[in-house]
Amino acid sequence: MQLDLHQLRELLTAIDQTNISELTLKSGDLELTVRKGTSFSDRLSLPSSDGTDPSEFVSPGTTSLDTTAIKTAPITSGAPPTISNKFEEILSPVVGTFYRAPAPDEPPFVEVGDRITSGQTVCIIEAMKVMNEIEAEVSGQIVEILIENGQPVEYNQPLMLVNPN
Repeated sequence: MQLDLHQLRELLTAIDQTNISELTLKSGDLELTVRKGTSFSDRLSLPSSDGTDPSEFVSPGTTSLDTTAIKTAPITSGAPPTISNKFEEILSPVVGTFYRAPAPDEPPFVEVGDRITSGQTVCIIEAMKVMNEIEAEVSGQIVEILIENGQPVEYNQPLMLVNPN
């Protein structure tokens, strides 16, 4: 998949809405690092050897970039940047509060690195005083838990990343 301006903005918006402070994606000759909380001068830097003007990718007024920095590695093939869709997302089916464990004194349903199977409960979303067990729709290994315990979540917000391999 090619990385275009629309996809880059969607990625930055999604990251901006999470507690992720740094994310690095690598695919072939492309390396994309996104960091929150950097200064304006560090916000966007591309290799000068490719002659690309950073303003071609992101306009300075984009609100999702106000706390995000992007750095890319040189692309030697001349092909457009791509991002691999290697990981599957577990999405929140409701608006509510995210809980990693069935009770405060019990261990979490899953940890980063755990192998899960389709249909396995991975977390709870409390919505209107109802505890909704969220089941994985994919089998694989938990790569990242994107939400902190007790944090509010939106409908369709990514909760976890799963490597289906």
